[in-house]
Amino acid sequence: MFQNIIEVLILSAIQGISEFLPISSSAHLILVSNLYEFKSSSLLIDISLHLGSLFAIIYFFKTDLLDVKNNKRLLSLIIVGSIPLIIVGYILYSTGIIYELRNIKIIAWTTLIFGVVLFIADRSRFDKKISSNLNLQSILFISLFQILSLLPGVSRAGITITAARILKFNRLDSSKISFLLSIPALGGASFLGLKDVFDQSVEFNYLVIIAVVSSFIFSFMTVKFFLIYINKFSMNAFVIYRVLIAMILFAIIY
Repeated sequence: MFQNIIEVLILSAIQGISEFLPISSSAHLILVSNLYEFKSSSLLIDISLHLGSLFAIIYFFKTDLLDVKNNKRLLSLIIVGSIPLIIVGYILYSTGIIYELRNIKIIAWTTLIFGVVLFIADRSRFDKKISSNLNLQSILFISLFQILSLLPGVSRAGITITAARILKFNRLDSSKISFLLSIPALGGASFLGLKDVFDQSVEFNYLVIIAVVSSFIFSFMTVKFFLIYINKFSMNAFVIYRVLIAMILFAIIY
């Protein structure tokens, strides 16, 4: 029992932290699974971890989400910007292609390549803001980049921030766009996962509650920390970290 709880807490930390930082959750899960075999990991636990992150980001942005009158345009753009990912994601999921992409070589290369792309995009000195510059064209541009996050190792947060920085949005607003786009993405992933859970008649247990709550806490604290950090510093630390993770993965492969 105690071992299962510790394992779920570790998985919650990986999910909560790597989901919202531009560092690739897939790469970290590969690394950790190479070091330790999680006995408590299951489809239900995976979905619980995603639900915890979903609840956390909704709670963090609750003021913006509830103020529909003043944020109608922003929320509409976020919904539109999520459609391409949901459509392509569903196709890859229903055909099983998504599982064939979970290859350690793919993850190593995408972790490295898109880390470098993030570094280049983050050199932008411009200061566009959501309030005055986010429009249909820009959200569609970011949404097309977000499709790339279906490739393991790319990092959904990383690629959407990269796209927003290419469009010259400042770091803080680029991150907010990324976080808001994560709500439909996490919601869609959770829905598909729950569908499989109910199809398999999986039994719920206490670990599910622990997974949701702990993932919520790690996710909320990560988003809060990241927005404070990125308002003062560049993405360089995350780029360097991605390169190091990629090198470790290459060492495992070769």
